Amino acid sequence: MTDATTVSPVFDVDQQTFESDVLQASLSTPVLVDFWATWCEPCKTLGPMLEKLAVEYNGAFRLGKVDVDTQQELAGMFGIRSVPTVVLVKDGQVLDGFSGALPEGQLREFLSRHVQPLEAAPADDAIAEADAETPEQAVQRCQQAIAAEPARAELKLDLALALMHAGQTSAAEAALAALPINLATDARAVRLRSELDLAHALQDAPALVELQRRVDADGNDWEARDQLGVRLLLGGEPAAGLDQFLAILQNARDWNEGQGKKRLLAAFATLDDGELVSRYRRRMASLLF
Repeated sequence: MTDATTVSPVFDVDQQTFESDVLQASLSTPVLVDFWATWCEPCKTLGPMLEKLAVEYNGAFRLGKVDVDTQQELAGMFGIRSVPTVVLVKDGQVLDGFSGALPEGQLREFLSRHVQPLEAAPADDAIAEADAETPEQAVQRCQQAIAAEPARAELKLDLALALMHAGQTSAAEAALAALPINLATDARAVRLRSELDLAHALQDAPALVELQRRVDADGNDWEARDQLGVRLLLGGEPAAGLDQFLAILQNARDWNEGQGKKRLLAAFATLDDGELVSRYRRRMASLLF
């Protein structure tokens, strides 16, 4: 995966690039699409603010610019009647939007409902310190920090993550549920929620060998295939697990309210292998579009 710092957060969109740069790209990173025109005075106010926020959010979303005069067909697809108009595309679908030049405070409020700024990469010495710390020590450190500064809500998210890494899933879930609203949509909280959802999928699930036997006996046993995928994913075989979810998406897209797609998105949110995630996102996109 390309490092977010090397990819421009602002780009131009046309009819030819819309599917790849907006729809497919939104499966991994939300895309804010700004419909504007050179003659539009409010656009000259809104555009620079959007570009500033795209940089400030450090890759949490990308900003696609559509000139409605040169891209009339694309603007027509969205039924654009006035400019500026802004829509947020996430997971291949339009999630929200607004018309007119909002002030910066309202722009931030709009974004906060869907995305949170990503933190810059930690320094090498911070990484080394984290690697030397055991999960149990991390839990203790977070608890001590909260006791010292109880008003710092972000420390509670640190604790929830530490509890999950220590294998204390029930405590992690309780800590996650207690987070304030502004942290509930933080990228780390979203990842933790995905990890917990996957862990819950294995409650009372058969062993790996039994699940594999069931899938071998009946390839349309979607429940067994789903649980097998989760076991493989959490058991250190992510590609094999993702293959099971892709099979569900390809052959039973609507099973259990789109479970195959949901599992893939949850898995993508938990994996650190950027190349693997990019490869399987493309495979998922080829099945959806």
